[in-house]
Amino acid sequence: MKPSILVVDDEQSILESIERLLLRESYAVFKTDSAEDAITIIQKEHISLLLTDLRLPKMSGIDLLKVVRRIAPATEIILMTAFGSVEVAVTAMKEGAYDFITKPIKRAILLKTISKALEKQKLVSENQELRRLLNEKNSDRLLVGNSTAFRQTRELIAQVAQSEAHVLIFGESGTGKEMAAQSLHQNSPRRAGPFVPVNCAALPESIIESELFGYVRGAFTGAENNRQGRFAKAHGGTLFLDEIGELSQNVQVKLLRILQEGMVEPLGSDKPVKTDFRLICATHKDLKEEVKQGRFREDLYYRLHVISIRIPPLRERMEDIPLLATHFIERANLKNHREVLGIDPGALDVLTSHDWPGNVRELENIMERAVVLTRNEILTIEDLPPELHGSPHRETSINVPLGLPLEEVERRLIRETLKLADGNKKDAARILGIAVRTIYRRIAEDTDLLE
Repeated sequence: MKPSILVVDDEQSILESIERLLLRESYAVFKTDSAEDAITIIQKEHISLLLTDLRLPKMSGIDLLKVVRRIAPATEIILMTAFGSVEVAVTAMKEGAYDFITKPIKRAILLKTISKALEKQKLVSENQELRRLLNEKNSDRLLVGNSTAFRQTRELIAQVAQSEAHVLIFGESGTGKEMAAQSLHQNSPRRAGPFVPVNCAALPESIIESELFGYVRGAFTGAENNRQGRFAKAHGGTLFLDEIGELSQNVQVKLLRILQEGMVEPLGSDKPVKTDFRLICATHKDLKEEVKQGRFREDLYYRLHVISIRIPPLRERMEDIPLLATHFIERANLKNHREVLGIDPGALDVLTSHDWPGNVRELENIMERAVVLTRNEILTIEDLPPELHGSPHRETSINVPLGLPLEEVERRLIRETLKLADGNKKDAARILGIAVRTIYRRIAEDTDLLE
């Protein structure tokens, strides 16, 4: 559909002049000389943009603006006047006008202002659609994404949540392992009980036992009162041990005993306490390799490894970035009392061209930074960190001797382009004009391409 513009002015010559200009630009044009007729038209027709004079008989442009804001909130509004002033412009903006232009109207300024207003409207509409998709397809707001890779993971989590089985979650740092654990808990029969997270890597070895098992008064110097441990706090709910691979051998032995007996013994006590919890663990390490190297107990590994869930890295689910970015913008708005409406296509292109070594956590941090620092309603490339959209790739070339097999030519071209793109596979694919999955397939077939 062509954007439709309603022009309101009590001077017939201005109406006709603007109508001719807009028709030449392929807009659908409605025109009237009264605010009352304008309201009637807006109630009957889909009007993308209202271009109205400030001074009209019976009703001012500001009053018309207020009515339109109420009956057609998606319609953008531009005010025209021969009596421009800062005060009137400020009033118009506060009431929801997109912009304010003065007569005599200059063709270039008018068309540019209309174009920018309609572009903003389009971006807002697109971001509203992303939010609708978030609400429709992600009833579990902890697990945002509709890519094939992530949808399979989400379906597995939904299936496993109803069981009492121990779960081991694998995934790189920042992929959202704790979000997956929370989703398992919130969709389980234990949802009414506590969810107790423990980051094993963040607790010094000297205090991890007292934190996990608790202690009684006098158990050690400074233990002046009894303290409940995390295992006991998780009674009736879920205990989440993040970075389980960081536990010492001594703690691993005690954890195995608790899982076998269902009893936890606080430090300094000889009276075990019964505890009932579901255990979910997570790690970014290869626990099988840790078992081989003697750093993780084999019997504990198999006790934990009843069901395993892999959280895919962000680079394997790039099509989820628009949804994730919108989700994080909403969260950052709430947290920081901002009202950013969304993100434009150019900025999204930059986001989907990044390799995301920090995964979803990195994207969340970048979105919050952009929301806090932007002065715009819509995030643009300029709101993103410079390292994401740095200088363009330099030109280069490779020499290929005659007679070289075509397969080897392709191999060299991909390898050198990857070097040029600093290892960014999506950039390399764009330079070569091929699908990024082709790059991944070639690397899987020949790992020397990464050298």
